[in-house]
Amino acid sequence: MANETFLRACRKETVEHTPIWLMRQAGRYLKEYMEIRKKSSFLEMCKTPEIACEVTLQPLRRFELDAAIIFADILLPLEGMGVNFHFAKNEGPVIDRPIRENSQIDAIKIIDPYKDVPYLLEALKMTRAELNGKVPLLGFCGAPFTLASYMIEGGGSKNYLNTKKLMFSDPGAWKVLMDKVCAVLAVYLRAQIEAGAQAVQIFDSWVGCLGAADYEEYVLPYTKKVIDSVGGDVPVINFSTNTGPYIDLIARAGGDIVSVDWRMELDTAWERIGTDRAIQGNLDPGVLFGPPEFIKKRAAEVLKKAGGRPGHIFNLGHGIILGTPVDGVAALVDSVHELSSNK
Repeated sequence: MANETFLRACRKETVEHTPIWLMRQAGRYLKEYMEIRKKSSFLEMCKTPEIACEVTLQPLRRFELDAAIIFADILLPLEGMGVNFHFAKNEGPVIDRPIRENSQIDAIKIIDPYKDVPYLLEALKMTRAELNGKVPLLGFCGAPFTLASYMIEGGGSKNYLNTKKLMFSDPGAWKVLMDKVCAVLAVYLRAQIEAGAQAVQIFDSWVGCLGAADYEEYVLPYTKKVIDSVGGDVPVINFSTNTGPYIDLIARAGGDIVSVDWRMELDTAWERIGTDRAIQGNLDPGVLFGPPEFIKKRAAEVLKKAGGRPGHIFNLGHGIILGTPVDGVAALVDSVHELSSNK
């Protein structure tokens, strides 16, 4: 590959500069994305390989990023599972019939990715070919807890009460649900890897609503099961937010790389994760709204916390926020490469 810094950092090898990619690097902050979005719905974009490929490549034309991540959504496996959803205007995803009865759990199907999400696999193949070795391509999925929570809550939630109610009051049903979700995610990730993904990230965006003991009992074994299913064929990034108080448990769930958010200092997180593991993060996405000199200063602070150790992948602590200035993204990418260069 022309640029292997990301994959080498995943393996904790020495790199010529700290690699950087950004969650939601393809998206609504880019004018060229919005031009496509005017003509197609979000799901149409996900389900049209040519569009998904184009949107994946757009940020790489603007910025010297060290990895691409396929344009998709964590909810794409749901249709094949028999769980219908749609995107409501200005409200995000909505599950048509949230799980309220055990019979709904029993009815969940294990997907066949080649029949249920062929468009995603085609988009991965197409994008890998278009990249032609420029940078590695990431695939991804939602983590078992976050995907299950969407199915139970029916969409976003402030307190995840329905999820916790099922988890605490009917642990048997919770296990059945999580086992099914794990089986789905295992074949879903495997198919993405076979289609060309050179690394994968597991997004547990909602798991920070739990305390440490509940994470350890009700979530950790299932996240571990999905990560273990990859079998070491490609690097796995274990991403979560609001989990600083139990980041050591997140690390126990597995992953070659543990991604941390900005609520915890990078060096502290790395010590608790173990410096034998690679780490990803952890700039506050809000920093990108500041002036270039401020962005560079904050990037330098993160790099200083990393201490030049092999195995650091620079990223935001979460995705790029709607309305983020394009110049802010450019300033960050350029700053990370400049400040970390070993040339």
